[in-house]
Amino acid sequence: MSTIAYLNGAYGPIEETRISVLDRGFLFGDGVYEVFPVYGGKGFLQDRHLERLEKGLATVRIENPHTRAQWNELLDELIRRNGGGNQAIYLQVTRGVAPRLHAFPEGVTPTVLVTSRPLATATDIKPARVVTRPDIRWGRCDIKSISLLGNVLLRQEAVDADCTESILIRDNQVTEGAASNVFVVRNNRVVTPPDKRLLFSGTTRNLVIELATAAGIPVDMASIPATTLHDVDEMWITGSIMEVVPVIEVDGHPVGDGRPGPFWKKIWSLFQDYRDRYSI
Repeated sequence: MSTIAYLNGAYGPIEETRISVLDRGFLFGDGVYEVFPVYGGKGFLQDRHLERLEKGLATVRIENPHTRAQWNELLDELIRRNGGGNQAIYLQVTRGVAPRLHAFPEGVTPTVLVTSRPLATATDIKPARVVTRPDIRWGRCDIKSISLLGNVLLRQEAVDADCTESILIRDNQVTEGAASNVFVVRNNRVVTPPDKRLLFSGTTRNLVIELATAAGIPVDMASIPATTLHDVDEMWITGSIMEVVPVIEVDGHPVGDGRPGPFWKKIWSLFQDYRDRYSI
């Protein structure tokens, strides 16, 4: 079944959607993006994603082509045209179409692309095995840039090792996953690396912190030395589409007793309750 995409003011079948070969997103990866799930026909945390998109566009100096109200109208219409229900939405804004020169072009209009794909709501989570790898990416990982070659290579290394994710290490500190954020539990405290330019502060990560804090679960935003990963009681990774996935093995070593732990089970229950209330 074909899905409907949005490109620069027009809705149509995704296989018929065309972007210029001179688009700077294609030539340079010059753009930013957001990904978020739809539950019950409603964009999950949609306003948070749009707020982050606005900040990302401002950071890379791309003019925001829409107001918040226009974005919401556009996204809600695309969700409707794709049948509501559960979807995964990908939204990308590039600097636009111009001759291939590195400096910013003048007088160009940003390219806006939004696509959808069906999404199955997770009820039974498959625990993850992960590997650690050096963080080879650039120094502004706080920008949700469409330039993701480093992330692609690192995720493929996990796939090659028959694992779910690569956990990235820089200066002996955990930053994040190739496409996820990281939490560990030690001494009955949940720890996630602090916000900084070397990692992306994910929307799901921030929601997990809020839910845990409201439930009285201590959460520290602190450095996680790579040398401690084989000695944590629990670990999980988060992302907008993967949600909250327990990690049971790192580099071939079991995490805790090799099963999802009680902290993850509590967080997962809190997340499911929040998600289910949101979609009503």
